[in-house]
Amino acid sequence: PDDENVRPSFLIIEDDPSISEIVARVLDKEGFITHSAFDGPQGLDAYYLTQPNIIILDVNMPVMDGWETLARLRRVSETPVIMLTVYSAKQDIIKGLELGADDYLVKPFAFSELAA
Repeated sequence: PDDENVRPSFLIIEDDPSISEIVARVLDKEGFITHSAFDGPQGLDAYYLTQPNIIILDVNMPVMDGWETLARLRRVSETPVIMLTVYSAKQDIIKGLELGADDYLVKPFAFSELAA
């Protein structure tokens, strides 16, 4: 079937272009399609346009932070979300999971964690 040729896609919502580019390169090498957005509103727009299989979401972003972006995504989507952030406190991890994140990775992170 044609579905076998469809590669899963990731939407990376990350305000730091260097981190976004590194994550995209790693995922591209793994055979995924990647799309990038650099703040919450761009991320929401990109979600509607690209309908990704998985979203990677930073917390500390201008305009709309990752918490609000996640809350808005969860109103309309059950697409898996991986939080990727410097916030490592237990209460931040709990907050992310309670808001609907499926996983929570703390920067710096091992690329093997992301690929898993």
